[in-house]
Amino acid sequence: MYPDHTPHVPAQRAVEVHQPTPLPPAVAMPAPVVAGQPGGVPAVASIVLPDGRVVTGYAIDHTRPEPVAAPPAVSRTAVNVALGGVGFLAVCGGLLLLTSFIAALTAFITQLIILAAVIFGGWIAIQVFSASGHKGGTTVNIRRAVFKRNHFHG
Repeated sequence: MYPDHTPHVPAQRAVEVHQPTPLPPAVAMPAPVVAGQPGGVPAVASIVLPDGRVVTGYAIDHTRPEPVAAPPAVSRTAVNVALGGVGFLAVCGGLLLLTSFIAALTAFITQLIILAAVIFGGWIAIQVFSASGHKGGTTVNIRRAVFKRNHFHG
């Protein structure tokens, strides 16, 4: 109750409904944008829409994504396979040289053994065949011997 003792009745007001007006896409005319100020606060920009309305606001620089590194011309897998092939060829070449060296060393040792056998065998043959024609030294012919008391009587 109010001081005049009248009941309070709110006054009837007319209800106003505001519907937002959709903005048509501005495809035909690009909107002018004002560049930002150097510093902390961006500049205020106004854009005139095709229907004549003016929109004012801050000009915001769009964040540009980080530049993506260009992919290499050759993939890492291909490089690894190529390096593995080069290493394999180097190992195979080394093994081929190693086996050739072992084969040559074996042939050399075999030739040395054959040479030693020929020289030593020839020396033995000379000794054997030259002994029959050589009459030097002492020849003892024992025909009949008598042993008495550990003494030889011939």
